[in-house]
Amino acid sequence: MILPAFKTLEPLKEIAEVAHELQLKAYAVGGVVRDYLLTGTFPKEIDISVIGPIEPLMQALKKRWGLKHMQFYRRFGTGMLQWKKWKLEFVTARKESYESHSRKPKVEPATLEEDLARRDFTINALAVSLNKEDFGTLIDLFHGIQHLHQRLIVTPLDPHQTFNDDPLRMLRAIRFATKLHFTIEPRTYEAIKEQKHRIQIVSQERITEELNKILMCDKPSIGFRLLFHTGLLDYILPELRALQGVEEREGKRHKDNFFHTLEVLDNVAQSYDPEKYPPEKELWLRWAALLHDIGKAKTKAFDPEKKEWTFYGHEAVGAKMIKPLFRRLRLPLDEKMRMVKNLVALHQRPIALAQEGVTDSAIRRIIVGTGEDLPLLLRLCRADITTKNPKKRARYLENFNKLEKRIYEVIEKDRLRNWKPPITGEDIMQAFNIPPGPLVGKIKKRVREAILDGEIPNEREAALEYMYKVGKELLSEQKTNYHAQTTSH
Repeated sequence: MILPAFKTLEPLKEIAEVAHELQLKAYAVGGVVRDYLLTGTFPKEIDISVIGPIEPLMQALKKRWGLKHMQFYRRFGTGMLQWKKWKLEFVTARKESYESHSRKPKVEPATLEEDLARRDFTINALAVSLNKEDFGTLIDLFHGIQHLHQRLIVTPLDPHQTFNDDPLRMLRAIRFATKLHFTIEPRTYEAIKEQKHRIQIVSQERITEELNKILMCDKPSIGFRLLFHTGLLDYILPELRALQGVEEREGKRHKDNFFHTLEVLDNVAQSYDPEKYPPEKELWLRWAALLHDIGKAKTKAFDPEKKEWTFYGHEAVGAKMIKPLFRRLRLPLDEKMRMVKNLVALHQRPIALAQEGVTDSAIRRIIVGTGEDLPLLLRLCRADITTKNPKKRARYLENFNKLEKRIYEVIEKDRLRNWKPPITGEDIMQAFNIPPGPLVGKIKKRVREAILDGEIPNEREAALEYMYKVGKELLSEQKTNYHAQTTSH
């Protein structure tokens, strides 16, 4: 089969010409072929396999394109060039052999067939020739086209060997199944279950990269269900695995918090609109959705008097778990982590307010507590409404819609978006001629609370007036306490 579109793609035409001049055999492989066959479009990242050394080809292309930089790793026989909008990754065709305790392979030069055989899945073992005599010819040695049509994830070789060689491929199988809505072929699936313990030798960074990609799929629950059923989740996220299961006592059952979490995660993914919500925060909102109930395993209890299951304080317990979990997963311990922690801590509050009725004071605290992440918190809370009872669902959504409307009315009225108190610690220290210390914090907190409770307007003059009032009170109290302590001695 000839794929004429490959002959017209600019970087492939250029690579083909230079490879011919150097008498090298080159092939477009993997994702560029798979994605074209699935969607008729080309990705911006293209993998090139070369029979022989890649450095001469890369150097010639670098000179031809006037590039200043290229990445080349002689030890691994790999390299990368960035040209126009394309990221071009080159690899010397190779075969690999592994020892059981290591992911680092022994690498030897190989034929195209040996190179394709070492790849993870048949749909990624497709190649297109970039050689003059057969440019554009599709090469399918392992029934990859058939498996694309069947929507199957299958390994080119025995799956036990494939996963034993590189256990990360088990996660990649799940990621591709999630992204493409494919099924993992039974023998391949069983091999993942049998080899699951091997995931422990894979670096955490590579595991987390796959988790991030699964989270950003349009239906990430597919991946997490596969992680659960294959047993990989036990090794990767045992805190999430601990949520699975339903316990019954005195005829009362609680919902399965693991599968509820996956429903919330899918709801969040389905509500994503890149024009409405910041794309750079989407991954972290999905982490918050995945971890929002992570504290429930530790807080589950049965109340014999009320005859019901409780998870009191699970949001606070869950929030405390975020930093150590992020540290273990090698996720960033910066504003992204703090955003996830804050969303987990606050995810119950809007739902509770929607059910109980709400004051402006309570609304102001939500607005101030989340700042610019308020729309993300509201998305998470709406996604958390998963009851299957139609009447309950309609009532919860109606109450939540009313709450959301009230929140934006208060924002408009009080100008609280990205709110900071209208007075600073510097203002307080200058006004009362006092050094930094607990008293400054107390005065600032009293002013903040007065604004949030609606006692004074969110304006600098009113805040200053209130600051002088409470400052004098607190200074007087401090002097009285000091006098009492000194006289008692």
